[in-house]
Amino acid sequence: MDLDALSDFNLVATHGGFGRASRAAGRSKATLSRKVTDLEQRLGVRLIDRGSRSLRLTDEGRLLHQNTVGLLSQIIEVGEAVVLGSATPRGRLRISSPIVFAHVALPRIAARFAAAYPDVQLEIVAEDRKVDPVEDGYDLIIRIDPAADERLVGRRFLNDERLIVAPPDMARPKSGPIGSENVVDAVLLTATPPGVEWQVMAGKEASVLLTPRPVLRFSSLLMVRDAVLAGAGAALLPKLLVADDIAAGRLAYWGTHAGPPVEIWALQSSRRLVGAKVRAFLGVVETAFPDKAFVPPE
Repeated sequence: MDLDALSDFNLVATHGGFGRASRAAGRSKATLSRKVTDLEQRLGVRLIDRGSRSLRLTDEGRLLHQNTVGLLSQIIEVGEAVVLGSATPRGRLRISSPIVFAHVALPRIAARFAAAYPDVQLEIVAEDRKVDPVEDGYDLIIRIDPAADERLVGRRFLNDERLIVAPPDMARPKSGPIGSENVVDAVLLTATPPGVEWQVMAGKEASVLLTPRPVLRFSSLLMVRDAVLAGAGAALLPKLLVADDIAAGRLAYWGTHAGPPVEIWALQSSRRLVGAKVRAFLGVVETAFPDKAFVPPE
């Protein structure tokens, strides 16, 4: 099989069309189309349905793409390591991250990485959808409390907590035994189920059981935080998102939500080698969180 033609086919499939692949690679559409046609003729099957207005892979094309795009990336990484000898990080590094973590923590980490490894072109995409590193073309994905998946390997690099916060002038519920409920105006995520309760662990004080009464619902934690800052009500939010606001007095800290810590992981496809670029990025990340704990910058 012609690996160059296979690489061009995967480029077109990954970018969703000849035009997008052409712009991404800086090569002509005609060249890419010819290489894909040559590959189809060698294999004796049609890989792309050219009759549709948008790119559509045939069943054979989808199978070929899913099972070779990761392998080709691995071959390229091995080749780079052999040529470079010391496996100096260089080339493109593409990372997917949840929106909140990307906005709060990754700009500083990315700046440190760029200064330390100028030969790497780092691209970070902030998104909350569940992505596949192979199909979506990512070298590394960051996930919060990920479910076990045999297709992914990685490491936990940060623990976080969920805090109950409120506007500074909002009356704070009194301590009391579990079962003595306090109803509070709250800003919730749209995915929060009805009847939810917050068990607050406030240091050495007795636990408080809060019943949030929805005032507003949003699909984004960033929107929830901004509504609380505007005085709409209390909310349950990750520490890494509100630590600066608490320290500055913009939000009042009511306590930490009872339950296990929030785990943040860096993952990649189990079918790929851990390349020099990924190792270098993980090194910078772990330097930023030496105790696997978030500490807001001063």
